[in-house]
Amino acid sequence: MLSNLKIENIAIIEQASIDFCTGFNCMTGETGAGKSIVIDSINAILGEKTSRELIRSGESKATVSAFFTDISKKTQDILSEMDIPCEDDNTLLINRSMTKDGRNVCKVNGSNVTVSMLKKIGFSLINIHGQSDNQDLMNPDFHYTFIDAVGDVDDLFAQYKQSYYQLLNIKSEINRLTVDDAMKARQIDLLSYQIDELEKADLRIGERDELMSRRKIINNSQKLADSLNTAYSAIADGEDYYGASSLLFDAAKALSTAAEFLDDAKDITESINDIAYTVDSYMSDISNMLENTAFDERELADIEERLDVIYRLSKKYGENEEEMLIFLDKAREELHNITYSDELLANLNNQLIECEKQTSIIAQQLSDKRKLAADFFAEQIQKELSFLDMPETKFSVKFEKTPFTETGTDSIEFLISANRGEAPKPLAKIASGGELSRIMLAIKSVLADKDGTDTLIFDEIDSGVSGRAAGKIALKLYDVSNNRQVICITHLPSIAAFADNHLLISKAVKGEKTYTSVTPLDKNGRVSEIARIIGGNENDRIHLESAELLLSDAQAHKEVI
Repeated sequence: MLSNLKIENIAIIEQASIDFCTGFNCMTGETGAGKSIVIDSINAILGEKTSRELIRSGESKATVSAFFTDISKKTQDILSEMDIPCEDDNTLLINRSMTKDGRNVCKVNGSNVTVSMLKKIGFSLINIHGQSDNQDLMNPDFHYTFIDAVGDVDDLFAQYKQSYYQLLNIKSEINRLTVDDAMKARQIDLLSYQIDELEKADLRIGERDELMSRRKIINNSQKLADSLNTAYSAIADGEDYYGASSLLFDAAKALSTAAEFLDDAKDITESINDIAYTVDSYMSDISNMLENTAFDERELADIEERLDVIYRLSKKYGENEEEMLIFLDKAREELHNITYSDELLANLNNQLIECEKQTSIIAQQLSDKRKLAADFFAEQIQKELSFLDMPETKFSVKFEKTPFTETGTDSIEFLISANRGEAPKPLAKIASGGELSRIMLAIKSVLADKDGTDTLIFDEIDSGVSGRAAGKIALKLYDVSNNRQVICITHLPSIAAFADNHLLISKAVKGEKTYTSVTPLDKNGRVSEIARIIGGNENDRIHLESAELLLSDAQAHKEVI
């Protein structure tokens, strides 16, 4: 359950701390007061996309934090999968900060998480109903998702998709190998040429780097030789001087005599002797390096020629030797497949038959399970619509068989008959705004137990609704809130009257800036706010009396429920 939401520098909210209760919470306020900003803030801590434009004007950073209590087993399991510590009291703290330069920092119980991780956690915490849900309801392509949510078909659907994608891969491979003789001959010629060119090159991984290194040595050979000769001369003996090696050995020998009388000289003698041997060994290394600086003009020409070959091949087959060799392996495989395409096609066609059978079996199982779920779904929706003052509206689910698609072999569409005697028609074509809101609420009610989230948020579920229907929606929202937390943004007094926790969103101008505040209302505050919603004047006696009556009536209904 969402217990507290803290908002800092989001749009026109400078600072706000909002406490939510179990049961039914509602938020009201004038249009433009900032109700949508609260929803945007909740979306932010659920891992949804945010814009830097959301940051309050003149500020460089915005933060949102949410504190949850009594988190579900589902949420705990997700946290465990992500190695995020779970608190002993089943609480959860989410923080998200956003900066003007586009950086996001997300933390869950103090652990850094990515936005995608935050989104996965968010799905288990809160379900927000907004305009996008209505859009899904208006689009038949999404209707199967509602049925699947009721039908518990996740495992079967996953099996179907795996089989379906395997089927697509087999068909794609068959199409690739099914070419006419002329095209086949051209492909064989091209592949043969490419393979021959790469095989003759006899590429070796790392060869280009080695050649370039050797070329660099050759191009700087005189400078290298001078440096190495100087170093060698400093170490080795010359005709008329002693080098560092001999001098060190002489020093060690002299110190060994001193060591007979001075204990301190013993360690120094051994160290200098070790250094002398080390320096002496370097003479051989330097001599070998001098030999490597020797070259003839032909070696440089060979290197340039080989680098040119590798460069020309890299323009066609890959940036480096590894990529070119991978290209060679794929070309060999493709040539083999084309050469023996008749045999491969026969094998693939057999695979296709078997895969189609398997996919068809799973698709039928999925369809059967969906139809059972659809019958239950339609029956429950019908009951909910009757309660929501739509007793004459008939709701049904239409199934049509389709070829294999990503979602199965079912075309699923919701139908309604809004008036007695009328034939059912597609919901998307005939449902009014008010009907759509109530149908969506009915669906949310039916799916509530399947959803697995403890908090449901309804952003203006009352759109297009008034009168007795609004009262029915209020009763249904309160009924749903008996099993989980409900947060609702509303413009209807009858819905606000049923709230257990009523929050007023208001804005005011101070100086040159606008500020939004969130205020929990007491009994008198609720009366004034509901009076304002009723008639626009919270001080009008008639409106105040009506507000008090609404609250009393709501309380009476709540006690019965």
